Amino acid sequence: MDNVMQKPLRYQFTIFFMILLVTLAKYSISLGFSLKPYMIFLLLFIFFHLSSFYFQRLQSYEVAMLLFYFFYCYSGVFALHPDSSLRILLGITLYLMCYFIMKSILSYSNANVVEKGIATTGIIFNTASLILYVNGLRSANLEFEGERAIVFGVLLDRNYPRLIGLLEDPNFFVFYNTLFFAYYLCHPDSWKNRIGLLLCIATNLLTFSRGGMVALVIMFAIYLVLNKPVKQLKIVVGSLITLGLFVYVVTVQLKFGLLDMIDSRFEDFSYDGGSGRFELWERAWEFFSDNMFLGIGAFNFSDYNFFHHNDTLTVHNTFLDILSESGLVGISFYLIFIYLVFVQLWRFNVHRVRQYLFLTYIGFVLQMMFLSVIINDMFFLYIAILSTYLHSLQQEKEIKMPRYGNELNNPLNKQIS
Repeated sequence: MDNVMQKPLRYQFTIFFMILLVTLAKYSISLGFSLKPYMIFLLLFIFFHLSSFYFQRLQSYEVAMLLFYFFYCYSGVFALHPDSSLRILLGITLYLMCYFIMKSILSYSNANVVEKGIATTGIIFNTASLILYVNGLRSANLEFEGERAIVFGVLLDRNYPRLIGLLEDPNFFVFYNTLFFAYYLCHPDSWKNRIGLLLCIATNLLTFSRGGMVALVIMFAIYLVLNKPVKQLKIVVGSLITLGLFVYVVTVQLKFGLLDMIDSRFEDFSYDGGSGRFELWERAWEFFSDNMFLGIGAFNFSDYNFFHHNDTLTVHNTFLDILSESGLVGISFYLIFIYLVFVQLWRFNVHRVRQYLFLTYIGFVLQMMFLSVIINDMFFLYIAILSTYLHSLQQEKEIKMPRYGNELNNPLNKQIS
């Protein structure tokens, strides 16, 4: 295959449309697992473009990722609820198929085209989510009484009007928005990206997601550390002014008690155990303690939780989820995968050259401590983008190395030396 950097325009609209469809995860077809819009699109795409499919050389972390999924699914062989393990096996198979199709499409373009798709999709995603949120508030007549009731883009959760927008869960909304937030934060030089950043901040705040907010604050702090002092000052001042204007409009002009609700959400943490997460984490540890090597079986936590505690909640922690369901074998491969991604990010200087990819990864890993994301559309999209970008760098390096080697072996050079 030719150098991907020489094909900047092929599949330009396809890439934008693919990223956009990933954000429409809510609108899926249930087949025991969710068949989502972007999956249908990718399967149809490869059906008509099978001859153009390109299988990129795997990165080291992709090998670890595939080994993790193999052993995670293998743990289902010994599960007490094999039907649940079979569903997750089918889901993982579909996700991985779509992942490799994503990589094939991305391999025919370059980083600038992908980033343009991210920038445009982020504005559409956040704008549509805000519109749905406002419509939801109007339909609820600003009465926030309810328990897990959904009205358009609003989830009424313990009297909090939490934004879900185009998704089904406010915490996952922040997870999906992490890529867009990081991109706009690292590219503040255009009005389009500044508006995108403002939209991201607004929607993330309106989710009232405590774990999400903490993760984004840490991402912002790391961003400041990685950049020059003068640039830091501009970003801090600009962000504070933008945030102040948003809070003023919402609280004073619209008379919406945003700050009081955020303060109340964090105060709730002292007695709600992180919305019951601490108790779920204890249960996960207990299940792991009884099945330390291979765990209780892939996708079996909810079944065990229902049998022992009469609820079907998930662990809300990716690492404990994997530990309980696939034991020490599964978590070992997953931690190797997480570590190798970070090594590649640092080795190829991504934290400097494509800083938003580095910050997005940090944000994802932090949020994994509060969410169960063993398979996730946005995470797979991110890994596909990162893998394709690293592959292009490796191709360029391989192209340059023979040229330098020939120069060193040139007889004229030897005579001069």
